Amino acid sequence: MHHRVRIHYDNKNGFLEPVMWVWVSDGATLEREVEPGGFDDFGVYYDLSYNRSSFNFIFKDGKGEDVPWEEEKFNRSFHAHLGKEIWSMANRHNIYNVRPASPVGNINDYYRQISHLVPGDNFYLPNTDVSGLGITSMLGANILTDGSVLFGFFHPYAARVYLVGNFNDWQCPAHPLPQEEKFIPMELYRGFYYQPNIWLARIKAGLKPDSPIEYKFYLQGGAVENERYVSDPYTRLYSDDYKYRNAVVVDPTKFKWTDQDWKTPDIKDLILYELNIYGFTDNDTGIPEDIQGTFKGVTRRIRDGYFNKLGITALALMPTSEVPVKRGLGYEPCTFMAVEKDFGTPDDFREMVNEAHRHGLAVLIDQVFNHTSNDFNPLWNLIDDGSGEGGFYFSGKTMWGNKVATGKDEVDNMLIDSCKLFIKEYHIDGFRFDATHSYFLNHKLLHRLAHEIKDKGFKPDAIMIAENLPNEKDLNIEGYNGYAQWSNHFHDKVKALLREGVFEGIGNEPDNMGAMIYFSKDSFAAHTNNVINYCESHDENSVQFEVATGGEHLQDPEIKERKARLGLLTTMVALGQPMIYMGQEYGVERERNRIKVNWSKYAGDDNEFYQWARSLINLRKRYEALRINGYNPVEEGKFHWLAGPWLEHNRGAGKRVLGWKARSSADPSGQLLVMLNFEGHDVSLNFPFDPGRWIKLGDIEQINDLPPAGNKDPLDSDSIVVSDDMPEQHFVLPPYSGFIYKYHPA
Repeated sequence: MHHRVRIHYDNKNGFLEPVMWVWVSDGATLEREVEPGGFDDFGVYYDLSYNRSSFNFIFKDGKGEDVPWEEEKFNRSFHAHLGKEIWSMANRHNIYNVRPASPVGNINDYYRQISHLVPGDNFYLPNTDVSGLGITSMLGANILTDGSVLFGFFHPYAARVYLVGNFNDWQCPAHPLPQEEKFIPMELYRGFYYQPNIWLARIKAGLKPDSPIEYKFYLQGGAVENERYVSDPYTRLYSDDYKYRNAVVVDPTKFKWTDQDWKTPDIKDLILYELNIYGFTDNDTGIPEDIQGTFKGVTRRIRDGYFNKLGITALALMPTSEVPVKRGLGYEPCTFMAVEKDFGTPDDFREMVNEAHRHGLAVLIDQVFNHTSNDFNPLWNLIDDGSGEGGFYFSGKTMWGNKVATGKDEVDNMLIDSCKLFIKEYHIDGFRFDATHSYFLNHKLLHRLAHEIKDKGFKPDAIMIAENLPNEKDLNIEGYNGYAQWSNHFHDKVKALLREGVFEGIGNEPDNMGAMIYFSKDSFAAHTNNVINYCESHDENSVQFEVATGGEHLQDPEIKERKARLGLLTTMVALGQPMIYMGQEYGVERERNRIKVNWSKYAGDDNEFYQWARSLINLRKRYEALRINGYNPVEEGKFHWLAGPWLEHNRGAGKRVLGWKARSSADPSGQLLVMLNFEGHDVSLNFPFDPGRWIKLGDIEQINDLPPAGNKDPLDSDSIVVSDDMPEQHFVLPPYSGFIYKYHPA
């Protein structure tokens, strides 16, 4: 049976003699040239008769083979179900069964018309444009001050886009009972690179005051399915009904902030506490059951002073973005700006941050930009640009499934917009970026992020942390302003020493112990700001669990606890910024990726490990000498090695021991002395102490600070008194031990 189809072509290539080349892919030899049947205001058109269910076509300039052709990647495949009239555009492989919309203007002209309606404080209207052309994209659903809602949607290949929602009875061409008068077609504007790629619609919703506005976009052309409903990649929230997964309009300006005097702390003052919103308070009997596992549950803990007592200065939240599963780690984001509704509302999140700031706590969120969920993935095949599986937003695979196409300008714009939105609308102090190694994520994005947020003044003091394992030097930028990387050099070496064996290919020999303490400078870091030190995280076994895998002799509970203390002590005294994982303050023994803590078993002020850990962490917080920073504190006179395996015999030669003095200023009374012994036996040392009194602040068993923080008496017998005629002091370090002394002039 013969069929006829009219094929329109816009001929934006400017072919003088546009000819359509037609062929089939089923092994037949059918090939032919088709000349235009006429011209219209779209371009040229071809009337074709065919007797197969499908065929391929492409355009060229003139007859024969030795003429200019479109690139092969723009080969188009027609199927009979597309109908009797289709449209094609130059340099696109897409076929449309509706006439593609023409741009109605420039996006920046539109922005100038409505800019006086954009809310001021605590509101972010997307405006990232890494090209430098200054495009204000206005993507997402944004409530303006006149009560109207502006919807923006990026799609460079769609023919037409409709806004649908509960404000127009979900009416669009796909509705089973279409009412055209209720359709809301979006208008196409020239956006990024001044190309037609941003769709806008502005409406008055007309719903009851407290009724949520739910919406989607209906797409015609430009996606793998020729017509489909799609979710807004910029949505701030998804509806509760996962069957439909509608986007929900959020007004970020209604929340009343009280943190106007808050200032994000300097990175050197960070003491990070990594936690999972769900796991941190789930089944915690100290939290009302109805708010366990939520933002409100964490807010309650903040308000109760838990983190202040512990000495923490920053909360490092595991991912808070919407994921398709409940009670997981959170590393399967659906999109990048929607808050996980199982944790609570966006305003619950804001209240948690507001309360944290009121208690002197910075808040960082975990951004997963390397991949998205493989279950509910609104970005998957959203834009069919012919680039391969997943479409425009993806480029290959990772061990977790898909791989986001970071480094692509428009993708980076979206990811940077996400960070700006959380800074502006949630007052977030900074971010930890998941799995950023260049295997998984294009570092162009990370450099653009730092430039857009810090260098351009959006938030110059933003804290930027990268889980970049193994570590890479390019993220140091200029050192002081670079990313703080989770140091796998520190973590792996500490774990190897504590388990007395090999960990992740790193041995427990004394080599590189100094670099472990000295901010991994010999490994990757340029400045102390470039390092996050940790011996536990959500990704890693706890010290006690890991130590027990090192052999039967290490499974003794006392040995495991002593090693857990030594690991935490090492984390708190090393140069760089320390991080602990929830439950570590109680010596919790757990496998990696466990996000629940049995608080009833461990928690309580009477837990001796907790009492010790709390006092230790507060030492770090109180004494500048434990937080010295710079490019090379040794050269700056702030740090001096006293013991180490590379020094002479009586100062630790060949032994797993370390000792140093640190000072933050010229004032000698600010000096601290630290000694660590990872050996399973006593180690004798001789090294010089400055004349005066050295007051013992703590060891593996006990921490007791000087007043007012503690009740340490400087005249206690465990102080070391050094006279002018004592060139060296003899010291015996017990097995698996650590000491902190403070200098007091004679």
